Amino acid sequence: MSQRKYFGTDGIRGKVGESAINPEFVTKLGWAAGKVLAGRGTNKVLIGKDTRISGYMLESALEAGLSAAGINIGLLGPMPTPAIAYLTKTFRSEAGIVISASHNPYYDNGIKFFSADGFKLDDDIELAIEAQLEEPMVCVASDKLGKATRISDAAGRYIEFCKGSFPSELSLTGMKIVVDCAHGATYHIAPNVLRELGADVIEIGTEPNGLNINDDVGATSMQAITERVLAEKADLGFALDGDGDRIMMVDHKGNVVDGDEIVYIIARDALKSGRLNGGGVVGTLMSNLGLEVALSRLSIPFARSKVGDRYVMEMLHDRGWNIGGESSGHVLNLAVASTGDGIVSGLQVLTSMLRADMSLYELRRGMEKFPQTLINVRYTEGSSSPLEHADVLASVKAAEQDMGDDGRVLLRKSGTEPLIRVMVEATKDDLASKWAETIADSVRKVTA
Repeated sequence: MSQRKYFGTDGIRGKVGESAINPEFVTKLGWAAGKVLAGRGTNKVLIGKDTRISGYMLESALEAGLSAAGINIGLLGPMPTPAIAYLTKTFRSEAGIVISASHNPYYDNGIKFFSADGFKLDDDIELAIEAQLEEPMVCVASDKLGKATRISDAAGRYIEFCKGSFPSELSLTGMKIVVDCAHGATYHIAPNVLRELGADVIEIGTEPNGLNINDDVGATSMQAITERVLAEKADLGFALDGDGDRIMMVDHKGNVVDGDEIVYIIARDALKSGRLNGGGVVGTLMSNLGLEVALSRLSIPFARSKVGDRYVMEMLHDRGWNIGGESSGHVLNLAVASTGDGIVSGLQVLTSMLRADMSLYELRRGMEKFPQTLINVRYTEGSSSPLEHADVLASVKAAEQDMGDDGRVLLRKSGTEPLIRVMVEATKDDLASKWAETIADSVRKVTA
């Protein structure tokens, strides 16, 4: 990643109008990507977006750049990130482009790419695009310009894909489910999937206006859905993020079920049904120790990657495993989908509930989470790294000496925002919160 100027762990992301997220740069990005992809035999690229108001502007800029490079474009409109990965494959397109900043506020946006097989682009292609960005932009001849068409049935195709991941012999009839779409890209997808499978669906976060994506709703803000599940006496709740690749859940008692617990439920069901095939589970450095312990009791191997679904994916490929994820709700099951898919992951949990004849509350009790405190501290980009400051290092050392084998500390920079993530995990909740606050305070002081 150190070789990259623009691409981060999840594409290119930033505040709209600044950095790389502006019409001029994105037009050239479309051209540069088009030139590189054309050199590899690409003729057609799909573009989808979430519901941010800036998506219209960036879609047009990408379209212009790709056309100037001679690439034909299929426009999907607002669609979840995993849908774009799937549709790239099913339309036999050579690449797919997502315009989204996922869980970030509306004033951020980003661009990321999928290859023809629905996986994220290889590093060498991203580096080639960065190199092409340094070249002068030259338009192909008029008779070689790419054409753009709008794909009107994209949502219906993806709804059928999601339903197809749910066993045909099962039904959601009789289940009441609250679904929170974060006013994002799943607003016209997730409720229809659940309804068509028989569920009684209560919707929140399904009225996007371009400015309200992830605004006190969705997987990063669980209060609204928790209250609604309890008020409606629902069986459970689905909370998706702005681009639909992340899911958090709520059981009927109002307990939040995070990505670690969802990964555990899916892995245990795969083991019981004989679909694990000797494989294991990949988590990250942030995954709760309780997940590792619970999987160990089932004799399921567990490995930790660096933080980021990109790295989880790489380790799954390296080991030949299928199931992995992050506590934040990115869940991967490569036997079902080529990328993290919030809707499909939720359906896998529902499948496990029905097969076991257990509630989500009962299923989640198989894994006991260790107390974990996570604090995000914002810092000014371009300043020296707070992680290298002597005072921060001293507070971390003090925490580790005090907790010994009863806890662990992890500090890292976010790959998508100017945040330092301070995580402390311990056998006792007060110990975790005490040292997380202490370390976070030291980070705040050196970034003030």
